[in-house]
Amino acid sequence: MKAIVYTRYGPPDVLQLREVDKPVPGAGEVLIRVRATTVSAGDYRIRGFKVPATFWIPTRVALGLLGPRRTIPGAEVAGDVEAVGRDVTRFAPGDRVFGMDSSRLGAYAEYACRSENGALALIPAGMTYEEAAAIPHGALSALFFLREKGNIRSGQKVLIYGASGGVGTAAVQIARHFGAHVTGVCSTANLEMVRSLGADRVMDYTREDFTRGGDVYDIIFDTVGKTTFSGCRGSLKPDGRYLLTVFAIRQILRMLWTSVTGGRKVICAVATERKEDLVFLKELAEAGHLRTVIDRSYTLEQMVEAHSYAEKGHKRGTVVVTVAP
Repeated sequence: MKAIVYTRYGPPDVLQLREVDKPVPGAGEVLIRVRATTVSAGDYRIRGFKVPATFWIPTRVALGLLGPRRTIPGAEVAGDVEAVGRDVTRFAPGDRVFGMDSSRLGAYAEYACRSENGALALIPAGMTYEEAAAIPHGALSALFFLREKGNIRSGQKVLIYGASGGVGTAAVQIARHFGAHVTGVCSTANLEMVRSLGADRVMDYTREDFTRGGDVYDIIFDTVGKTTFSGCRGSLKPDGRYLLTVFAIRQILRMLWTSVTGGRKVICAVATERKEDLVFLKELAEAGHLRTVIDRSYTLEQMVEAHSYAEKGHKRGTVVVTVAP
């Protein structure tokens, strides 16, 4: 089968299209004919090994000391179940499925294996493979931070910084689903798009500084790592929560400190990938409360170009790669 392979960390051109062996599903696994995948921030950070210096050693050990341990990248997948391994009960050949596995990877290929008990679910009714592939990374992260870490409740005021990105577009919609009043912060070009997702208010960060506006929020969710707790502190309610998807040792120390001092909390974490959460998101999508925003689409042969574009950091929503039309 065709697959994108890389044997060293580096720029996008380390990704090469090669012929490799087709995987075989083991017990409890399904073999997926991949129709679409994506290029998320996690994908290009792993490829380029772009991590804070304080995390260099543990991350290198986890991913591979001398080179990538998992040589076929790609976490998000959407496609058709072609075969199932022993003891599989949730899926059958022919099922249209989507999901995510950041530890196994392997989605940049014509076929990939996934555990039936991992973050894998049937594609929402009426969605294309490309639309479904764009759900897991952003929406699972947004759901984890807002519901599990932010304890979001109806009537709260929530600010999403980076509201036009993969996590941000999902966060706006999920926060609205939970009944929050949502303020989305993004660039000029994306104001109308973020408003169309359900934001009650949108702010252009190039023209307006939300920390000087006088409003205070129950949750400030920075999806891109461009703010600081000291800068946002005055915009948080006394018991407010400051959520971070991008962090280093300084933010971890701040989180530990605020966890014992009471009042405003800094929370940074790595989102979980659970099947029950993906099923919840599937149901949201089918109810019309969650849609994906696709910036650009590429083919498997254009993976270097797809990574180059995504890594610039200006994408709206998600960059999708069509593997098999």
